[in-house]
Amino acid sequence: MEFDLEYARKVIEAEADAIISVKPIVDASFTRACRMIYECSGSCIVSGIGKAGIIGQKISATLASTGAPSHFLHPAEAVHGDLGRLRKNDIVIVLSYGGETDEVTRLINLVKQLDIKLIAITGESDSTLCKHSDVALCMGQLDEACPLGVAPSVSTTCMLAVGDALALTVMKARNFGVEDYVRFHPGGSLGARLMTVAQSMMFRPGEKLPVVTVGDTIKVLLEKTGEIKRHGAVMVVGKEGKLAGIITDADLRRLMTKHGAGAFEFRAGEVMTPDCKKIRADALAAEAAAIFHKYRIDDLPVVDSNDKPVGLIDVQDIVTIKVVG
Repeated sequence: MEFDLEYARKVIEAEADAIISVKPIVDASFTRACRMIYECSGSCIVSGIGKAGIIGQKISATLASTGAPSHFLHPAEAVHGDLGRLRKNDIVIVLSYGGETDEVTRLINLVKQLDIKLIAITGESDSTLCKHSDVALCMGQLDEACPLGVAPSVSTTCMLAVGDALALTVMKARNFGVEDYVRFHPGGSLGARLMTVAQSMMFRPGEKLPVVTVGDTIKVLLEKTGEIKRHGAVMVVGKEGKLAGIITDADLRRLMTKHGAGAFEFRAGEVMTPDCKKIRADALAAEAAAIFHKYRIDDLPVVDSNDKPVGLIDVQDIVTIKVVG
């Protein structure tokens, strides 16, 4: 069996050309659709049947992962109980190239009865779907790439591109940043790589930190930090509250071994490691991992823009979120 590879290349070219051809869809109607999604106080319900429905599921997933609550509603299941998913403050996005499928036209009536706004992504400007939508994004006539010219290919590719354009344009308008993205992708490898130190460190804003001043004795250090949750080091600050150094558990063990009870009278400034490694709270956790690996340390002070301690990150925190390995 020989396969027509030149034809395969033409399929890819046809779909790429078609996507470029629908660029004019980004107009005033597209702006209204973006605003509807941006201002939606409920969920963006995406619907479609057949191949368009599969594309709709992907668009819904993209919306949900980029800050717009969304789920998929199968138009055939809507009349069998799933209509209960809809609420007044939702919007519905329906995908249908022809805009005349029975299940889709039935869904239009149901959505209108509930007084919910409807966005259409379609190819037919005079279709039932297009006529009864609050905003219609019409791609126009497209030639499918399959040998018979009927299997959804070009049309569904263009629907996906339009859906992505909507979702990502709204994402940009929300100033949806890396931290937001990580919040919705905590289990993914990309999410781990983008996680910040502030998100991965053991301490949270407002929690008591293992911090003492340079003038505090080791006895005072133990009294101040004894009740603080798991930590393997104490941060030492100067008069202005800026990080001056760090004292680790290992430092204290060595001090006790050498001086016995006399160790309690030493000042933190005498025991600390000055000019220790540190990291900003907004740095990537991957940067902390690199410091742990390079300098063979277990604890890293986390500071703000003024060099004041705001947390402490432990090498185990990095291992737990799988930034390394």
